[in-house]
Amino acid sequence: MQRGHTVFFENRPKIVATATVAGPKECAGIVGGYVDLPLSDDMYGESTFERAERKMFLAAVERSIEKADITQHEVDAILAGDLLNQIISASFTARETGMPFLGIYSACSTMSEGLLLGAVLTDGGYAENVVAATGSHFSSAERQYRYPLELGTTRPPQSQWTVTGAGSAIISRKGGGPAITCGTVGRVIDYGVSDVNNMGAAMAPAAADTILTHLKDTGREPGYYDLILTGDLGALGSRIVKDLVWEKGQDIFPNHVDCGEIVYKVIEDEFQGGSGAGCSAVVLNSYIYDKMKRGELKRILFVATGALLSTVSSGQGDTIPCIAHAVAIEADTAGEA
Repeated sequence: MQRGHTVFFENRPKIVATATVAGPKECAGIVGGYVDLPLSDDMYGESTFERAERKMFLAAVERSIEKADITQHEVDAILAGDLLNQIISASFTARETGMPFLGIYSACSTMSEGLLLGAVLTDGGYAENVVAATGSHFSSAERQYRYPLELGTTRPPQSQWTVTGAGSAIISRKGGGPAITCGTVGRVIDYGVSDVNNMGAAMAPAAADTILTHLKDTGREPGYYDLILTGDLGALGSRIVKDLVWEKGQDIFPNHVDCGEIVYKVIEDEFQGGSGAGCSAVVLNSYIYDKMKRGELKRILFVATGALLSTVSSGQGDTIPCIAHAVAIEADTAGEA
């Protein structure tokens, strides 16, 4: 059933297993205690950062399949993307596993897009088991989107630190685990921000638009959710999205938190906190998923955010179009959507 931009899932597809890989900086914070494979070296034994990112991606996918107690042959599709040109981390992972592959790109909102599309496939009976995965690496992202690391460019105070990590989730028609009850497809929103170091300000309007649309379509109040979790707005973007939603008559101040705010140990050391496709993927599929499995969180609205820029668009002086997709995830004991 669809209402507005929101799809409701009658069969409540389950997230039966998740897995994460993260670098040493990420594992120094609270999330590190929940990561499946914490790395002591962000090179991960490889010769380049890009190869390390691909290796993390593959490890997260394989580990999630193992934890779901299924084989790769039982996976009907892998829905995955990343930040590298031509989403090579995702496509090379699909090459290694041999699983049917649907490459997706929604920048740092790829995790929520993958979960939403995976729920559509499984709820509709088109698939039994689907993998949704994404990841990023600080060093590969910096030299692709901003400046070569060797330049030692000064980081401005509004900047964030791209998370080195990958996350994977198994969505299934059967089994136990938190259920995906509905999802809201986001619109591309551009408020005219052109600063490639200010992702929080660029993406916050898209997050606000999707949250407001979701609440309107579902008829829910923000308090329906224990947690409204945005993807990688960081501290600045988190403040902006709360203000934007407040201006439209909804209050998410009591139950909103951003993955970029909590991924690192001391946010002041990392300016505005974390960003990157791996940011929300690691936080959701480790720390948050564990809290849902334990019953500490019953209902969350996961709103990963993405900046749809490229070096080409930035070099031509374009502003940054952004998007956010929302997925409602509820514990088995939660009421029907």
